[in-house]
Amino acid sequence: MPASTIEEAIAKLEAIVEEARRTADPLGIFALVYLGVTRSVREGLRNGLFQDGHRMERLDVIFANRYLDAHAAYLAGKPCTKAWKSSFDAAKGNDLLVLQHLFMGMNAHINLDLSIAAAEAVPAAELPKLEHDFNAINALLARKIDAVQDSLGEVSPLLFLVDWFGKRGDERFAEFSLVKSRKAAWAAAKRLSLLSGADKALAINELDGIVARLNHKIAKPGRVLGWLIGFIKRWEEKEVVKVLDRLA
Repeated sequence: MPASTIEEAIAKLEAIVEEARRTADPLGIFALVYLGVTRSVREGLRNGLFQDGHRMERLDVIFANRYLDAHAAYLAGKPCTKAWKSSFDAAKGNDLLVLQHLFMGMNAHINLDLSIAAAEAVPAAELPKLEHDFNAINALLARKIDAVQDSLGEVSPLLFLVDWFGKRGDERFAEFSLVKSRKAAWAAAKRLSLLSGADKALAINELDGIVARLNHKIAKPGRVLGWLIGFIKRWEEKEVVKVLDRLA
């Protein structure tokens, strides 16, 4: 059953994280961070952060259900979006940096799911009214990611080398940007809100393919950076449960 409230979405995310702890499943890494984001949205709803709390909760529940449905389908061996399949497949391989786990999950969830959720949350004519709260939820996401990054050094002590290398111009790994993704998601939501039927399905399928290709670049960024990531991975915490504990 899909979640119908943010409380139900949080309970389902908590169950995924707890199961990941029990089975040492690396899919729990993104789920843990996303759980934190959803709890922050709930706090924002309680504190009147959003212009329209009911509309914001509707958006957040649609948004969460896209991840929850994809996760459940993948575990059951059923089809899910190309974006999420690429992320889940790579995570199951367990040869990614924790940072790559997060980038791939955020790419699928923001660039695809958030675009679709925003287009579905309100009629096209009302979409401009959603923009303020859309940006507010993205700001919460950014703050959560900043907090997680503060913990990443404990999990991956050589991660600073990725920042150093990225500044030297490897665009394939740096192509994922939270700021760019938030802007792109809103632009895509506006396009999707004007479509229906087969045209909308085709546009979503095309967007799904684009997001999946970017995930491939995040997972396989090229020979030189790939070697650097492999080196960093040697010194990164390997036990999933310990990673979850440190990121919690």
